[in-house]
Amino acid sequence: MSPWPEDGGEAIERHVRSLRLRNRSTVRVYRCILRGFQRFAQTQGCCAAVSETTVQSWVRDRSAHWPRHLVIHRARIVDRLLDFLAFEGTIPNNPFAELRARYGLRTGTPIVRALLAADPAQALEALRPPPRFGSFLGATMRAHVELMRALGHRYESPARRLLRFDRFLQGRPDLLGQPLPTLLRQWAAQCRTLNEAWQCELVGRQLARALRRIDPNVEVPAPERCLARLVRQQYRPAHVYTPQELRSLLEAARTFPSPRAPLRPLTLYTTLVLASCAGLRVGELARLDLGDVRLDAGELDIRQTKFFKSRTLPLATSVVLALREYVEARRRAGAPQQARSAFFWHERAAGRYSSAVLGLLLANVLRHAGLKPAQGRNGPRVHHLRHAFVLYRMLTWYRQGINPQARLPYLATYLGHKDINSTLVYLTVTQELLQHASERFRTFAAPSLRRLAGDSQ
Repeated sequence: MSPWPEDGGEAIERHVRSLRLRNRSTVRVYRCILRGFQRFAQTQGCCAAVSETTVQSWVRDRSAHWPRHLVIHRARIVDRLLDFLAFEGTIPNNPFAELRARYGLRTGTPIVRALLAADPAQALEALRPPPRFGSFLGATMRAHVELMRALGHRYESPARRLLRFDRFLQGRPDLLGQPLPTLLRQWAAQCRTLNEAWQCELVGRQLARALRRIDPNVEVPAPERCLARLVRQQYRPAHVYTPQELRSLLEAARTFPSPRAPLRPLTLYTTLVLASCAGLRVGELARLDLGDVRLDAGELDIRQTKFFKSRTLPLATSVVLALREYVEARRRAGAPQQARSAFFWHERAAGRYSSAVLGLLLANVLRHAGLKPAQGRNGPRVHHLRHAFVLYRMLTWYRQGINPQARLPYLATYLGHKDINSTLVYLTVTQELLQHASERFRTFAAPSLRRLAGDSQ
């Protein structure tokens, strides 16, 4: 096989077209970079396909002509081309992808920096992450995680905490054989925040339970209530969106500046409609497929979300109208119409917004509406719309004369909660809600109070 396809640059043209770049100057820059890499690969004089040696030689050659940051940026452009060629079978594999997989990395930037080092082999080896659960307590931790998942728990956050503790133990071989309280004290000494100290305590209790199954004499440390209270006090209280703020937020989404993605403002508007009128999480919005939205029935299917739950949500007529508008705009924009295609579609290769990207975009809409500072994490959050959904649903029931206590299990099911206790966390007590509750109690208790007053006389 030749080191590069002898196709006159047609593979590069196919790749550049697949990127759907809107700026013509960007297209020219991409072509120049990729054709330069093609010429370099064709002059290597080897009969094998593009290899790790090829990309390392290209990176070092370019470092003599470009600044370091440009080498890193343009190596990402070449990386995407090689991924494209490997996907369509033009080359057998992407050397950058092989290096990422070998050293357990998600991005290629550390790989390029290592290839530019004086000793690339040593720099690459330094990137290799420590083995998962490779400490002297690693086998116990792994067995505990596997047991909890076998019992039906996702156990993702606890597993990540145990992995952090495992990496700490791998870096401290001097602690080998020490009792668990000593290990936890040494780890807690490195904690810089209250949250890190709280995470350390959670790991200690998890690990003590796992060890207790082997040795009943192991004591599970009691929870530090004071520390838990201090950590909770650091949490931002839920912002109560007023009807005026909700209207301004929806209007800001409609007018969100997005010249390169004309469908995006309507996409953000529709996601906010579902978040505020159906109480959906950002992850649930990002995972919606076209087949999950059944406009004729006015229903929405949420599949395999938190707590392994799936549910079908009836929607209000106004929400269905907003979804119909988006579906029609989505069709006109050329989005795929298969049931498994992303409902909130965009024109990039993935065709779907990730939860992280969608959350960032919605946070920018909050800033565009003037509800959140231009920088930082202060101010309202997108997730607070879920709190607003619970609050306004409770107020509507009070106004309609419905007993909210009898409807809370239905609301918990609608939100995808395990029980009503999780739903009550989302209930923000406002003055209007207190007035409705007080009036309901007065109506309920007034006859009894009059009888008691009559008996006393």
